[in-house]
Amino acid sequence: MDVRAAASAVLTDSLELELATEWCKPPCFSCAFDSRGGGTHFSGESYLSSGALKRLILNLDPLPTNFEEDTVEIFGIQWVTETALVNSSRVLFHLFRQQLYNLETLLQANCDFGKITTLHCKADNIRQQCVTFLHYVKVFIFRYLKVHNAESHVSLHPYEVLEAQFPSVLVDELCGLLLYVGHLSELPSINPGAFENQNQIKLFPPSWHLLHLHLDIHWLVLEILQMLGENLKQVVYGHQFMNLSGDNLTNVSLFQEHCENLLRDLICMSLNRYDKVRPSEALMSHHCPCPCFKELWVLLIHLLDHRSKWSLSESFWNWLNKLLKTLSEKSSDERRPSVPVIQPRDPLGFSWWIITHVASFYQFDRHGAPDETRPMESNWKFVEELLKKSISVQDGILEEQLRMYLHCCLTLCDFWEPNISVVTILWEYYSKNLNSSFSISWLPLKGLTNITKSPLSMLEMVKTCCCDKQDYDLYKSRSSYTIFLCILAKIVKKAMKSSGPHPWKQVKGRIYSKFHLKRMEELTEVGLQNFFNLFLLLAAVADVEDVASHVLDLLNFLKPAFKTSSLIWKGQAAFLLMYTQKNLDIGVLAEKFSGAFREKAKEFLVSKNDEMGQRQTLWTLISIYIDGVQEVFETSHCLHPSHEKLFNDGFSMLLPACQESELRMVLNFLQALLARIRDMYQQLRRELQKENVDLNVQSSLSAKERHLAAVASALWRYFFSFLKSQRMSQTVPLPQLADAAADFTLLAMDMPGTAPSDLQPQPVISMIQLFGWDDIIWPQVVARYLSHFLQNSMLCEALSHSGCVSFQALTIRSWIRCILQMYIKNLCVSDDLFIDINPEQAVEKEYLEQLAELTRLLFKLPEVKNIFSKAQIECLPIPEDPKKALVQFFEAVGVTYGNLQTLSDKSAMVTKSLEYLGEILKYIKHYLGKKISSAGLQLTYSVMGTLVKSWAQIFATSKAQKLLFRIIDCLLLPHSVLRQEKELPTPMLTAIQKSLPLYLQGMCIVCCQYQNPNTYLNQLLGNVIEQYIGRFLPASPHVLDLGQHPVLLALRNSAAVAPMSSLKKCIVQVIRKSYFESKGLSSPPRLASILAFILQLFKETDADISEVELLLPGILKCLVMVSDLQVKRLATENLQHMVKACQAGSGGEPATQLTSVFRNFIQEYGMRYDQVYSILEIVTALDQQVVIHLISTLTQSLKDSERKWGLGRNSKQRIAYSKLLSHLGQVGQDEIQRLEKDDI
Repeated sequence: MDVRAAASAVLTDSLELELATEWCKPPCFSCAFDSRGGGTHFSGESYLSSGALKRLILNLDPLPTNFEEDTVEIFGIQWVTETALVNSSRVLFHLFRQQLYNLETLLQANCDFGKITTLHCKADNIRQQCVTFLHYVKVFIFRYLKVHNAESHVSLHPYEVLEAQFPSVLVDELCGLLLYVGHLSELPSINPGAFENQNQIKLFPPSWHLLHLHLDIHWLVLEILQMLGENLKQVVYGHQFMNLSGDNLTNVSLFQEHCENLLRDLICMSLNRYDKVRPSEALMSHHCPCPCFKELWVLLIHLLDHRSKWSLSESFWNWLNKLLKTLSEKSSDERRPSVPVIQPRDPLGFSWWIITHVASFYQFDRHGAPDETRPMESNWKFVEELLKKSISVQDGILEEQLRMYLHCCLTLCDFWEPNISVVTILWEYYSKNLNSSFSISWLPLKGLTNITKSPLSMLEMVKTCCCDKQDYDLYKSRSSYTIFLCILAKIVKKAMKSSGPHPWKQVKGRIYSKFHLKRMEELTEVGLQNFFNLFLLLAAVADVEDVASHVLDLLNFLKPAFKTSSLIWKGQAAFLLMYTQKNLDIGVLAEKFSGAFREKAKEFLVSKNDEMGQRQTLWTLISIYIDGVQEVFETSHCLHPSHEKLFNDGFSMLLPACQESELRMVLNFLQALLARIRDMYQQLRRELQKENVDLNVQSSLSAKERHLAAVASALWRYFFSFLKSQRMSQTVPLPQLADAAADFTLLAMDMPGTAPSDLQPQPVISMIQLFGWDDIIWPQVVARYLSHFLQNSMLCEALSHSGCVSFQALTIRSWIRCILQMYIKNLCVSDDLFIDINPEQAVEKEYLEQLAELTRLLFKLPEVKNIFSKAQIECLPIPEDPKKALVQFFEAVGVTYGNLQTLSDKSAMVTKSLEYLGEILKYIKHYLGKKISSAGLQLTYSVMGTLVKSWAQIFATSKAQKLLFRIIDCLLLPHSVLRQEKELPTPMLTAIQKSLPLYLQGMCIVCCQYQNPNTYLNQLLGNVIEQYIGRFLPASPHVLDLGQHPVLLALRNSAAVAPMSSLKKCIVQVIRKSYFESKGLSSPPRLASILAFILQLFKETDADISEVELLLPGILKCLVMVSDLQVKRLATENLQHMVKACQAGSGGEPATQLTSVFRNFIQEYGMRYDQVYSILEIVTALDQQVVIHLISTLTQSLKDSERKWGLGRNSKQRIAYSKLLSHLGQVGQDEIQRLEKDDI
């Protein structure tokens, strides 16, 4: 079949479109295009994009729309199109060389921005003329050149004679042209950058145009020689030149020679770039200075491979391989290459580098478009030889170089078909060096990562090796061994995809054969890590069960010292995870692994008090097992019966032996498992609840549910008893304990049948009773546990419908306890650390936040919301301070009770309120012992004081009265208070002083609730006032200090009149009893202060005459009996205040009670007439009528005194008495006259 006919048959639509074009610019090399978008690899003017290469290969008209006129302009001269090249070929090629020379002379010009436009236009014009001429040669050969039979004896026309000689002349001219232009590698280096004018048009210097014209010449010469051979179908001999071997030059030899020189040029230029490339940047640094060189490589690939298919010429890879071999081998051929070759510093590295980059060019089709589906011609044979040289260097291999080599090999595995021989060659090397860390000396930390992997990271490494896209940063790679694993994975996967299991059997045989008893005994820790990495990768890409089984057998060959290595446990855990990810039965692996764990847990329990080294080694193994089991459950889509085998009594032995940090890890592991089981269970329930579920599916789901229940039962069996035993322990991490208990509670809600028998028949309520409502549990545990419990709306709803009507009240009780006991942990620390700091700072921040969260959730309970609603109190929107929230809650309960109308409602409310409190005094007893917490005492007394005041009406009932008495006895009247010789601790006294007004007000309100006086309660109130009125009196009687006395504050802050009156009456009675009724001769302690207190009391409250009647005798007694000036002054002020108060209270008339008090005073102290008269003079100044009513008593007292002494008239006393009477006006004067007339 004629070649042209065949070519025409495959003519594409794109070429037909080109035929309809009038004139197209001849293609040429150009990098003056924007490739930043990534979609365009070559210029639109290129030989690829324009279709020129495809026309060449199909032997079509190179430029079907060009050179169709009778004449053509070449180098500024008009020529006859059909004959110019035959008639004037030497002239035209001479003109061509002349234009080339003109372009070279432009290089000497100074290329600055002012001249660049002119130089660019001149250089571009010269280049276009030269390129147009060479394209004209191609068109002339295709259209006009006729083949003449040399053996024909027919006379020829002179033109035909020239035409017959033309092919030889053309070969000579082309050879001469190549000799003239020289080699690409000999061109001066240029800057590929361009100038841009104001119109953003790129302007290039003459050197750029010269370089690209050289590229055009070298490629177009090959095109011309290719077309010449295709059209003439015979060898054309040149007459002017001979080839290097001394033979006559032909078109075939010239093509081969030029092709070899051109490839040498490209290699030489790539060498110059490679010497500047670091190994780490090899695959990211390209060997082409600009896209035009890349296009030339692609053109050569297509052309040479095309020629090799239709003739005996060599393929592109053969050409390149032959030239690359000369870099590392001394040629025996005496002929010197026409191109001087630079010896590279690393011939092997350069060969890998250039082959890898050139191999990527095979993805471009004849139009320069990337086509990933296009089959790429491989070069495995040469690469295998290169690989053998790379790993058999006598002087040793640098790890960074080997990484680069293998990265290149890995990239080639992406491009080409799989080759098992590559794996075999590499395995021969790595099997001998398995104990090497393959680290780079100046990157020491990378080597350490080989040993510190977790099971999950080992699997992640395997997944990374199996990825289709690899990271080509050498320094991010762990080692060259890892890259080998990537190569192994890629080749095995591709081979099995195309050829089935046979390639895997080949690889398996090669690898398995290297591991035997002696080899396993030789493995170091690094070697063991590499061993696991290898077999994990094999398991990932091939038969995981076969690989895992073989690994377990090989591990039996290890030395006894290695059998307890953490690496073996990590490896086993990694295989367990891989089984899980592939949804395979883990029974065999789980049984063996869990058995080993049980033995180590037993040793861990026994070694509890042994040296730390042995214990740490055991814990490392145990933690690997725990992490592995957790990963298994988190990655399992569903559970199988074999999952239960991962749990045994090893956990029961492990938990008691753990220290706090270790226990924290185990409890976190338990929480993760419980959460995962619940998630899987809820997903199963959703599946089962779907409508129209197939019977087979339903049966499968039920089986999965049974498997879940079995695992849940195992967790209850091996973990819960320990948690239950640690509820009161101080050594366990409390947050994790609470979290685990909450998770078990939620599991009991979802799967109640899995809970142990001692929690049945209501496991949820039993769990909450154990960890939420029990008063002996640490408050930190309760607060965190209840927060989890209240957050779960389903659990709260289930409890509401379970018949447990008190669950809200019990939860409120626990909340109250948690707040009251927030400082209980501080009791083990000296109180000196807490006296001068903020109480909030004495509590862990985490616990405060937990209490705030619990308070927020509790305020959402219906019962709490109902209380606030009935009390018409708006609760705190975000109760951040739990103490304030508790006070607000107590106040709301008290208001709610006060608003109730019916007796039954009130009785029920009292019962519910007492249920809220529970054994509240037990919650605070820790603060009242020998160990003191200042913050705890302040909290206790303030909260309990608020309770007494807010719940006063509740405490007035018979049900709650006993609790009130116990509160007063416990907090205000303990034995230490009653023992006067012993001082109370300062923190306690401070707390009482701040909160005493609340207690006094509350007790008074309770007293007012009874129709008949409650003798015992009144006695308690009196006792409290008696104990603390003197304790809080200042040492010196200053009014400012007295103003903050808690007893006065109780009166001052009381809103109700009746309780205030009752409290004041009790205070007055206590003062009279304690300070004014003493039988001894000595004055009571702090008499001045109590006088100041009385004065302040009557200043702040209205003085009742009955109160004056009780206190005035004592005041008068102080004036008579005490000589202290301060006492006299304060007593006088009290007297004046009382007289004024009585005068105001009686409407200006003298009070009968006041007169009676003074009459008794005169009768009792008549013998001390000087003091009596002095006192009465003070009274006279305030109210004469009071003293006037006393004249008869005074006169009688005078007479009785004189009669008693029996000395007749007492002149001195009479004078004093007359002085008093003189202040009483006419009545006094009359009495004086009567005394003078009176004859005793």
